[in-house]
Order: sequence, then C-alpha cells, then structure tokens
Amino acid sequence: MPVQDTVLALDLFGTMAFAVTGAFKAIEHKADIVGIIILATITGVAGGTIRDVVLGHFPPHSVSDPYYVVITVATAVAIFFLYPRLQGHWNLFLKFDAIGLGVFTAIGSTFAYEAYGMNFLAICLGGMMTAIGGGILRDVFVNEMPLVFEKELYASASFAGVVVFFLFLGAGFNLEFAGIISIVAATSLRLVAMKYNWNLPKARER
Repeated sequence: MPVQDTVLALDLFGTMAFAVTGAFKAIEHKADIVGIIILATITGVAGGTIRDVVLGHFPPHSVSDPYYVVITVATAVAIFFLYPRLQGHWNLFLKFDAIGLGVFTAIGSTFAYEAYGMNFLAICLGGMMTAIGGGILRDVFVNEMPLVFEKELYASASFAGVVVFFLFLGAGFNLEFAGIISIVAATSLRLVAMKYNWNLPKARER
C-alpha cells in the first residue's frame, strides 16, 4: 500500500476512534442524536483541523475530504444504537481514546514532516495538536476538565510518540515504520499509565 494511502487509512481510523469517545461522552451527558453527532464530529476532526491550520494546509483535510465527516456521523449513529449494550464499559471509552491518541500523534507528525522535513518543533506541534486538540474540545463542550490536564500521562504520551517518530526517522527508517512505532509507543505508554496510575507531579495544596 502506498504511503499516502496508509496515512489516509490511519487518519480515518483515528478519526473514528476519537468520534467513538465523543459519542460516548455526549450520551453520558444526555444529549440527543443531533448532539451526539455534533460532539462525535468535533472530537474526530478538530485535532486534524487545528493541525492543518497551524501547518498552513488550506482547506483542512476535514473540509476538503468528505470521508472524515461521513466516518464521524456513521460512528455517532452506530454508538447511539449500540450504547445500551456498551453502557458501563468505561474502559472501552478510555481504550479508544488511547488508540486515537497514538494514531493521531503519528499522523500529525507525518503531515508535519512532509511539510517541513526534519524540523522537530513542527513535528511536535503537528503530532501533539492532532492528538490532543479534539479531546480538549470534547471535554470543554460538556463542561468537564479535559483529560489532558488531569489524567495519567496524556499529552506526555503523545510527546513520547513524537520523539520516537523523530528518532526513528533520523536513524534512517522509512516513514511508515516510524509512524507505526510512534503509534505503538504513544498508545502503549497511555495504556500502561492508566493501568498503573502514573501521573506527573502536581502543585501541593496547603
């Protein structure tokens, strides 16, 4: 499979994974079907849209390619009907969130690399913006503290994926392999951090 096709497939998969988390969150806050679709779409495409704007890609992929919105709407409708069977499976929400984090870290890093080459700052911005942007907006829209600000190694897991991506490219590995290793690194670190409750230090209270 050509690199571009692989990138598109992974980007759509990441969009679907984050759309699942948006749909779950909307249902838990008693949203109707329209609200579920809106929050799933915002969660699925916001990170990539922010990335494209920051990297100067106009129009953003989420606007120029209808597949992104089709994926988020279809995912939202599917979760709407399947939720009675999935209700109470909070771990499913967290696992999809971890997968989306890893996939979007690698995809954002790939787009930044293709646009600016081995520029670590651009790769870091592209990877992390894509990975955490949608999740932040999802939580803000339902009036919750975003996961990235309070939960176990969230943005840090994305940053680790960016570093792995950059190092493997610098070592001469091809783009696809670096992307896959980045996904594995970011997703695995997030899942392990959740399991063992690894957190960064917080300010002490009196």
